Amino acid sequence: MDILYVTSEAAPFCKTGGLADVLGSLPPAVAAGGDRAAVILPLYGQVSDAWREKMRWHGYTYVDLAWRHEYCGLFSLEHRGVVWYFLDNERYFRRGALYGQMDDGERFAFFSKAVVSVLPMLEWRPEVIHCNDWQTALVPIYLKTVAENVSTVFTIHNIEYQGKYGADTVEDLFGLNRGDWYESGVLQMDGCVNLMKGAMVTADAVTTVSPTYAAQLRESAYAAGLDSVVRSIQWKFSGVLNGIDMVSYDPECDPDLPARYTAAESEGKTLCKAALQQELGLAQEEGTPVLSMVTRLVGHKGVDLVCQALDGIMATGCQLVVLGSGDGGYENFFRHAQNRYPGRLCAWIGYNEGLSRRIYAGSDLFLMPSKSEPCGLSQMIAMRYGAVPIVRQTGGLNDTVRSCQVGQPDGNGYVFAAYDAGAMLDTIGQAVGLYHGDAEGFRMVRRRGMEGDFSWDRSAGAYRNIYGKLLGR
Repeated sequence: MDILYVTSEAAPFCKTGGLADVLGSLPPAVAAGGDRAAVILPLYGQVSDAWREKMRWHGYTYVDLAWRHEYCGLFSLEHRGVVWYFLDNERYFRRGALYGQMDDGERFAFFSKAVVSVLPMLEWRPEVIHCNDWQTALVPIYLKTVAENVSTVFTIHNIEYQGKYGADTVEDLFGLNRGDWYESGVLQMDGCVNLMKGAMVTADAVTTVSPTYAAQLRESAYAAGLDSVVRSIQWKFSGVLNGIDMVSYDPECDPDLPARYTAAESEGKTLCKAALQQELGLAQEEGTPVLSMVTRLVGHKGVDLVCQALDGIMATGCQLVVLGSGDGGYENFFRHAQNRYPGRLCAWIGYNEGLSRRIYAGSDLFLMPSKSEPCGLSQMIAMRYGAVPIVRQTGGLNDTVRSCQVGQPDGNGYVFAAYDAGAMLDTIGQAVGLYHGDAEGFRMVRRRGMEGDFSWDRSAGAYRNIYGKLLGR
């Protein structure tokens, strides 16, 4: 099969979050299974010169978007058995950030229309085009406007970000016939344009990133207003659990770590913990458990629970490390908390990839109290690096972390159900209690996590099955 993935970001070229990790790993896994895979994404200013020097120029075209007539260049390079195509338009993509621009609707409408426009310029014609999140939601619609005979898959990575715009944008911004695409109900939702809804209705198959999240999206509490749409497309909707890049995330050979280790030979993890404590200004205490969070500091990540329970968390005797950025109120809370708990709490506001890996490697426990979590990659990365996860039972956390609290022989972490600071604190207390009271039991839980298979092999196979069904194979 010939598969083209459309995404607004992909590691290692440009990244703001988990979407980039997924689109950096899934296509190579599909290609490794014998199918032909390519990815197409914007040529952002953030793509480094080192990558640009490897690119090949294919040519250019002009993209008509309503009254706009815009240049679009096409470049490509090969990496990990995949052809990566980049669409060039400096006015739209040479910006200070990938997202958060006032004209994001126009930028990604251009990108989606350009994907369709450059299909004749690609080295081979895709049989399936797999789109991801609202930034690519117009691709299935634009394909239908030109009667392009290709199957489409649309994946919801986070339903909270839908691409909502005023009704007048249908013609003026997106260049679509209002009667065909808005008045018909395809793009209309609650009196405005909803791009994600349009893709869900139009694509041949719709997926999300874990089986539990797929089930939750039928409920109004999780679907951010789109639960009725999800229920209406159940016949083509499924959940496929994400994986992680087991080669990149490997403590046995990760160059960002001060020492290497494996599940069987874990002495290097002790050295990583000591190095992390020194790097972050924490007390050099080998017997004190390090609890960490690598997260966006936003509400649905459960940060409010951590704020409510902070004094109780610190009373367990652990050290706390927080790496992330987001809501200014949360950022300031953790800055202040660091001053309150010198030597015991470090808040690193921002993001640093190398530091995140050293945090995973140097931590004993990893906290993810999410209110909602479509899949989550951090809990899998944490287990890979030997940090025992403490998670709320939701979304992909429910599909990857098995509770060890009542003695399950396959338990690889700690789980709590209620979205409640007290429930979270009780579970942290249980984990810290096992760390201090049963060193061998804690090592067993840690080892189960490190030996878990979180690779993309199974997930890539599930996607290949979806593609095959669409193509009648």
